[in-house]
Parts: sequence; C-alpha cells; structure tokens
Amino acid sequence: MAAVPHARTRDRGTTDDDRGTDGPVISLRGAALSYGERVLWHDLDLDVQPGEFLAVLGPNGSGKTSFVRALLGQRQLSAGTLTVLGHPPRKGSRHIGYVPQQATLSAHAMLRARDLVRFGIDGHGFGPRLRTGAVRQRVDEVLASVGAAAFGDVPLGLLSGGERQRVRIGQALATDPRILLCDEPLLSLDLHHQRAVTELVDARRRSHGTAVVFVTHEINPVLGLVDRVLYLARGGHRVGTPDEVLTSESLSRLYGTQVDVIRVRDRITVVGVPDEVAEPPHHPELPHGVRP
Repeated sequence: MAAVPHARTRDRGTTDDDRGTDGPVISLRGAALSYGERVLWHDLDLDVQPGEFLAVLGPNGSGKTSFVRALLGQRQLSAGTLTVLGHPPRKGSRHIGYVPQQATLSAHAMLRARDLVRFGIDGHGFGPRLRTGAVRQRVDEVLASVGAAAFGDVPLGLLSGGERQRVRIGQALATDPRILLCDEPLLSLDLHHQRAVTELVDARRRSHGTAVVFVTHEINPVLGLVDRVLYLARGGHRVGTPDEVLTSESLSRLYGTQVDVIRVRDRITVVGVPDEVAEPPHHPELPHGVRP
C-alpha cells in the first residue's frame, strides 16, 4: 500500500471539517443499492484507506457506475450508510477527483484541453470565471504533470482518446483531491495508452496518498497495482485481494454457476460469466457538476 499522504495546504474556501477525519476516506456499512425491485448489490461493508488502490469489477449492469455515483452524492443508497471523508457524500466536493467514462464530445468538442482542466480548478459551470495568473499557472502545472502540456491549447475534439484521458485525469487532480474516482478510464484505449493512464493514476496515489477507486471491465492493465478488488455481480459482491477474489471458487459462489478463472503468467481470464441487465443511463462526458 502507498505511503502516508504528504502535508497539504488548506484550499481556499474550505475548512478543517471539509477534510474529514483520520481513518478510512470511504466507509460503507450494510450498504445496498437497487432500482425498483432489482437489487444491484446489498450488505456491502467496505473501508477504503488513504493511498489504497481499489479496483471495482463486474459485468455490465452489476452496479459499478452506480457505486461511483453514490460516492459522488449523485445516487442515494437504498439501505445502509456511506461516508466520504467522514461525511455523507456531497455533490461537487473539491476533495474528490472524478474521471468519467469516455463518450461522444458533442457540444464540448471545441473546448481546449486547458479549459477542461480549469473547470476542475475554479468552477464546474460555463459562467464567467476569474482570470488570474495563479489559476493560469496552476493549469499549466497540471497539464505538465499529466504529460499534456504540448496540447494544452488544442480543442478536445482534435485529441486522441489517450490524450483526452490525460486531460481528464488532469482535471480530476486539479484541486489536489484526496480521492480519485475513475469510471472505466481505459475504454477504447490501446495497450500503450492504457499503460500511460494507469501509470499516471498509480503515480498520483503513491506520491500523494490519494485513494483510488478504479472501475474497469479488464483487470489485467491494473493487476500489478491493485491492493484490493470489489467484485459486483448478481446482487452480491466479493471484497479482497485479487488472489482472494479472482478465483474459480469465489466467483462461482458469487454467480451461483460455474465460472472459471484462468491464470497464464501475469494475466487473468474469467470464463462463463452470465450476462447482466444494463444500468440506467447517465451523462459521463459533462464536466463534474454540469447538467445537460
């Protein structure tokens, strides 16, 4: 597990109470989430520690994105309790960075890379924003830290998928968050860009003690980085290290049918997973806090 977080200066407009308490940065007890009569998951007890890398796995419709939405304060639990940094989840917290799923850019295609990063610094809307030298300097620093300085003034619509993901990670890290939520950040990326994205995320949690919640369909790109796995399926879950959760016995119990986990050197393949029902739609591409 990563080192203890480094000392931070207090963000303007925040208080010590905003920072939460010592101990887990995310805590769930008896947590459940359902849509009508369909239970996505239930009886979930989980603590995520500072600097921990938690991978959230499971088939489509198992509640992975809904789990992230609950942490963001966008979806209420059906039962149980959830605290984030010692408080009930809040929308728009500066202490939570969010990397959404990739989607079509639509109206935001002409935003420059630096504009998206600036949304993470001085607001989450399209209204007037302060034009200060300090903010511009911070944007430049963030772009450089994620390897995006060379295309900071390029419209998002002209960037490759890997380049856009670097910018999204920069936006998510712009306020020095204590938690980084990544919802399928590797979708549509080739192996080279998958490796670049995962290395950026891992470097952040190791240098700053940022807790990472990383939703993914594919465990192999992050297998060597993960501390624990939360596997969601069929209304249930498993929590543990990859060696504890990603076994034929564990997943067969979870699904109630035979599931085979095949390990070849440093790769894992899961065979025999039943299909799930899709989760309700959401809007992953909008900057954090902006509504359609």
